Amino acid sequence: MNPAVSIVIIGFAAILGAIIGSFLNVVISRVPEGESVVRPRSRCPVCHTEIGPRDNIPVVSYLVLRGRCRTCRTLIPRSYPLVEIATAVVWAIAALVILTQPSIGIAYAAMSLVIATALIALTVIDLRTHRLPRVIVFPLYAVVVAGLGIAAVTGDAGDAWGAVLGAAIWTVFLGGLWWGSRGRGMGFGDVTLAPVLGASLGWQSIWVSLAGLLAAFIIGAVVAGALLISGRASRRSRIPFGPFLAAGWAVALLVGQWAWDVYSAGLMI
Repeated sequence: MNPAVSIVIIGFAAILGAIIGSFLNVVISRVPEGESVVRPRSRCPVCHTEIGPRDNIPVVSYLVLRGRCRTCRTLIPRSYPLVEIATAVVWAIAALVILTQPSIGIAYAAMSLVIATALIALTVIDLRTHRLPRVIVFPLYAVVVAGLGIAAVTGDAGDAWGAVLGAAIWTVFLGGLWWGSRGRGMGFGDVTLAPVLGASLGWQSIWVSLAGLLAAFIIGAVVAGALLISGRASRRSRIPFGPFLAAGWAVALLVGQWAWDVYSAGLMI
């Protein structure tokens, strides 16, 4: 494909991602409170002024307003533009991968993109509330079943047994930690998210799925250690694990198969 066309497609994907990221901010704000994400329209939480279209442009409006409400000048949380930027980056990467790696099936790519987008919202919610709302997690089960089902029917190369085993291993392992710690070391929300992450990675191979689980714990250990050393957390601090599961999943999704191929090649030498 013409490089200029590819750049346009990736740029469009980034813009679309930023717009979706703006909606994710609504989800992040309202879902934990049990509120509708459709009505009422977005308002300033302090002065309750309805946010107009010109102040609702992803990232741009935040910069123009210098991070403050136009009416009452209340500070707008930095998480708002960060979520929009993160979603834009995820969508741009997805477009780049699809354009440069045509062997990846569209169904699998679309499924992974939906999961990655949802994980952005779940990560922020978990950091704020130590919860992974089922209203976001459970629909991902249908996304995985539909995505892998369509991939199988259309002949996309994938490991169906790897998906099943990946879901089972993630669920049993995290479920065991939750049960063993009586919910203190692992939240049940992490267990409900496990089948989605394990199955979606297992479609590449069971080894990629295992790599994602391992990466989550390595990242979690590094971050927790850094927080302890810096004094920003103590041994009794509750650190949400959902963000680490999301990070491990993302790492394995992008480089897991490549890492396994390199490792396997090394064993054969």
